[in-house]
Amino acid sequence: MAKGERLGELEHIVLLAVLRLGADAYGVPIRADIEQRTGRSLTVGALYRTLDRLEDKGYLESWVGEPTPQRGGRSKRYFKLRPPGIKTLRASRDALAAMWDGLGPLVTRGS
Repeated sequence: MAKGERLGELEHIVLLAVLRLGADAYGVPIRADIEQRTGRSLTVGALYRTLDRLEDKGYLESWVGEPTPQRGGRSKRYFKLRPPGIKTLRASRDALAAMWDGLGPLVTRGS
């Protein structure tokens, strides 16, 4: 994995949330999924800075949906992974798995 392709922890988590949510990947459910699965509190600003950074890197693409009355006429900004994002996410997973490999039951079972 090239240096520019390395993912930070939050970037990794955000990409996984977008991948998991599929067609429902927009700010509110992305943030809720991360908070529910990791217990990590995430501000809206931190989430959107990360999403923007991932889009700038070419890992995500976004588009704006139609305005809805339930949102007071505001539109949702949706996200989906692009092929480079999937490739980088896989490479990150493989690198982490290689580091965990061989550590034994004391570390891998929790303490």
